[in-house]
Amino acid sequence: MPPTAPGPMLRRRRLGTELRRLRELTGLTGDQVIERIGWASASKLSRLENGRSRPDPEDVGVLLDLYGADGELREELLGIAQEAGDMRGWLRNFPVMTQQQRGFAELEAGCAEISEFNPVLVPGLLQTPAYARLRIVSAHGVDEQAGEDPETEVRARQARQSLLTRPEAPRYTAVLEESALGRRTAPPEVLREQIIHLCELAGQPNVTLRLLLRDTRVADWYLPPTAFSIYRFADPLDPETLAIEGGFTDVMSTAANVLNPYKVVFEWLCSAALSESDTRSWLIEATGRLPDTATESTVAYAPATAPAQRRRASGRLTTDR
Repeated sequence: MPPTAPGPMLRRRRLGTELRRLRELTGLTGDQVIERIGWASASKLSRLENGRSRPDPEDVGVLLDLYGADGELREELLGIAQEAGDMRGWLRNFPVMTQQQRGFAELEAGCAEISEFNPVLVPGLLQTPAYARLRIVSAHGVDEQAGEDPETEVRARQARQSLLTRPEAPRYTAVLEESALGRRTAPPEVLREQIIHLCELAGQPNVTLRLLLRDTRVADWYLPPTAFSIYRFADPLDPETLAIEGGFTDVMSTAANVLNPYKVVFEWLCSAALSESDTRSWLIEATGRLPDTATESTVAYAPATAPAQRRRASGRLTTDR
C-alpha cells in the first residue's frame, strides 16, 4: 500500500519553508549565513530553502545552531530532514515505481484531499491497466525521450492507484469532461472497461466523480485551458500544491497567487457538472451503448440524455460537490 506519510518532495518543501522562516527571524541574509558557516556556495542554501535538493541532516543541524533553534522545533526539523533525504526507504512502499510516476506519487502520499480536472483524459488514479497502457504507448509514439518500458509504467500507475483504497484514503474528487469518455479516446472494449471501472470507483465513500457534459456552460462562459490537480495535506503546515498537466511538461506550485484561481475554477466546474448520482447514471447508461468486444475500429454513439441539472443564474461559486 502507498505510504500515508508525506513523500520526500513535500518534506523538502516543508523543511525549506521552515529554514527560510528561521533565517528571516534572525535578520540574516543568505550571504551572511553562508559567510558565518563557511559554505562554499550561496546556491546550497538557496536549494535547501526552495526544497530543490536532498538535505544533509548535518547541514540542517548547523543552520539550526546558527538560528538558535532548540527543543521540540529542532527535533522536528531534523526528523523532517531525515525523511526528506530517505528516497530509497520511501520507494520501498511501492512494488514498482518509475521516474515519470514518482513526482505524482510523492504529492499523493500524505494527502487529505485531491481535486482533479481533465478535459481530455481519465486521470491517472482512475485508469484501468488497458486504458493506461494505451495512453502511455500513444505518448511514447510522440515523445522519443520516453525511456521507461510501457508495462513498467502501467504497473507504477497501478501502484499509485491503491492510494484510493487504503484504510486512510484521501478524499478524492474529479470532474471529467464528456469528451474524455468519447469514441476518440480508446477502442470500444477498452473504453467500456474503463467506464465500468469508473462506476465501481464512484461507489467508494471517499471518491466523488462529476461529469461535465459537452454543451454545459461553466460560469460566465469560462473555458478551462488545461488539466490540473490540487493537493491538500493532513498537516496544515504542509502547503497546498497545484499540479498543471501540460501534456509533455508538468508544472507544480505552492504559491497562493497561482493556486487560488484554480481553486475557484474547480468550484465552477463542480457547480456546472452533473451531480454524483446523475454522473453514475450517465456512466451506467454509457456502458450499455458499448460492445463487450470490438467489432469495428470505431463506434459512434450519442451522448446520454442529460439528467436534470442544477441551474445557476450567475457564475457564483457553490460548495456542493
